[in-house]
Amino acid sequence: MSQGSVRDNEIAVEQVHVDRVYARVAEMRAEAEAMRDRGDQLAHGARNEAVYEQAAMLFERDVMVYQANQILRSLDAEHEGLVFGRLDSTSGETMYVGRLGVRDPDFDNLVTDWRAPAAAPFYQATAEQPMDVVRRRVIRSSGQSVVDIDDDLLMPELRPESMAVVGDGALMASLARARGETMRDIVSTIQKEQDEVIRAPWRGVTEITGGPGTGKTAVALHRVAYLLYRDRRRMGGSGVLVVGPSTAFTSYISRVLPSMGEDNVELRAIGELLDGTVATHVDPAEVATIKGSLRMRRVLRQAVRDTPPGAPSELRITYRGEVLKLGARELARVRRAVHAAGRPPNESRVDAAEALLEALWRKAESYRTDTGDPAAAAARREELITELGERIDFHRFVVVWWRILEPAEVLGWLGDRERLARAAGKTLSPTEISALAASWADPSAGPSVADVALLDELRGQLGRPPRRRRRRPESLELHALPDRYTPGYRRTAHYDEYAHIVVDEAQDLSPMQWRMIGRRGRYASWTIVGDPVQSSWPDPAEAERARISAVGPRTVRRQFTLRTNYRNSAEIFDLAARVVGSVATPDQLPHAVRRTGIEPAVRVVAPAELPDSVVATVKELLSEVDGTVGVITSAARVEAVRSTVAGTEPGRLRVVDGLEAKGLEYDAVVVVEPAELIAESATGPRTLYVALTRATQRLVVLTTDPAWPPVP
Repeated sequence: MSQGSVRDNEIAVEQVHVDRVYARVAEMRAEAEAMRDRGDQLAHGARNEAVYEQAAMLFERDVMVYQANQILRSLDAEHEGLVFGRLDSTSGETMYVGRLGVRDPDFDNLVTDWRAPAAAPFYQATAEQPMDVVRRRVIRSSGQSVVDIDDDLLMPELRPESMAVVGDGALMASLARARGETMRDIVSTIQKEQDEVIRAPWRGVTEITGGPGTGKTAVALHRVAYLLYRDRRRMGGSGVLVVGPSTAFTSYISRVLPSMGEDNVELRAIGELLDGTVATHVDPAEVATIKGSLRMRRVLRQAVRDTPPGAPSELRITYRGEVLKLGARELARVRRAVHAAGRPPNESRVDAAEALLEALWRKAESYRTDTGDPAAAAARREELITELGERIDFHRFVVVWWRILEPAEVLGWLGDRERLARAAGKTLSPTEISALAASWADPSAGPSVADVALLDELRGQLGRPPRRRRRRPESLELHALPDRYTPGYRRTAHYDEYAHIVVDEAQDLSPMQWRMIGRRGRYASWTIVGDPVQSSWPDPAEAERARISAVGPRTVRRQFTLRTNYRNSAEIFDLAARVVGSVATPDQLPHAVRRTGIEPAVRVVAPAELPDSVVATVKELLSEVDGTVGVITSAARVEAVRSTVAGTEPGRLRVVDGLEAKGLEYDAVVVVEPAELIAESATGPRTLYVALTRATQRLVVLTTDPAWPPVP
């Protein structure tokens, strides 16, 4: 029988089982919808019950509806390509592996969830360690139809004569598929070294290091799905936070977890980590470096303690016929004394009021010629503090003199160079002070990505403003479950108690950004993903100290290094490796396993011809690949390039700068003026290295420098 006939026959065999699975899924959907309908009927019947019976019935209703909706969402998310694997064991048993577990009405297993321990051999078995697997089969589907299969024969000596073997590499086939707007999950092609990371225990810190294209991000996201599957009670209650480098990155990975049925994981760019703030613009490298340094803690602390702009400089109050006055110096002395106590300012208004009353008492006593005995003085003090402390004019003064501060307000003060210099003291140089003040001089520009960590630092230093007490409602609110059980809920403001935090592109985080993330992970386990060779942060030692402080003294720390580059062809990666050779050793670089025979193109053009060359190259690549094309250039040039290629297949074309390109991938990439990417980076050729490793199929470099690329 020909190989084509064998393949067709085997596809038909798998189609029978896949049809059976989808029929069962349809039954499960009908059962879930019936459960949801019964919940609605229960709520209708509760209307005429007594209040506490009504509350109990509504709670039961919400549990029932919630569970039904969870099932329905899982079935919807996992519908495409639900069955993707099959294992044939030495015992003659067959097990199918898929996106979720499915049993028939008699509880016989139709599909095993890929996260279950029983499914581990699908990813971990090798010819050297077959784990009792004779044949491993990858099943590729379109909708509910099986379109292809691919087999690995792990124990050929035990293969029955009737067992067919088809295909030549599911992973390589998947790598050749066109890229879309979002990252795909890799549940059907997870490799052994990746699976070990995904299934690592949750406790402590799991570090994933690897070069471009090694699948670090996909592995970290699949690890989240695995941990939620294994320990949903612990993880689901406090929640999981995934932090990425940019909004472009978080948008790119946004569909991976929902495609695996996990849609309650918070996904935030580093510029969105502070509630109510969305920052997308990036400071020049030299300014971002200052803002990210731990020196800014001292600067912000002094700024918080400074007298707010517009605060009254004098307190005048009449007491028993005398005018008591505190001048600017005396008020400043009181302010310093309150701050010296160490409580956050927004929680210190009562302390400030008490300190002012004490200063007024001392002022009143200074007017007396005869202070009398200590007992009389103590009585006078009590009388003054009691009387003035109840005066409305005194309270009005306290409110405006020690007002509640917002982080953005305090940071905005520092656009005043004089005030910033006062806060900085000797911590910053005059040049650094001028650069920072200029970056904050225009409030309408909004915060930069680096500012978000400073705002969060100020949030911690300022403390929580006092809350007004609210009257307790007379009747019970007959709502359903707490928010965390409600599908699609959002955390309350400044939620800081996540169970697990994933940090991607960790090598780029500044020390201040590590502090910001650390506040959200005081009780969390961690997955930290990065590649030192791609780092854009110039002081890795300072960042490492901040990272250790952020994750806390964890006794469990496991490290994994992914060494295989699945994204780039070897031809493309060879060029990238040449560029980064001056700052990276060969053992720090991954190994590209795929050769296409297509070399990257380096085209030298005249400066005046560069815009036309960009357009022509983009059109050329769009005609050669079916998926996405990325144009990567310097931050200073990116808007001009966007304008140049405007209207050229916007659905498949993206223009980004070197930092925005972090974590993304495209079928084809145009790198424009590589020397500019190096010049604007604080870490030399590392950003260019990132840009050159975004392409899966085609790479074209446009340069006006005839000497590029440099000789290694």
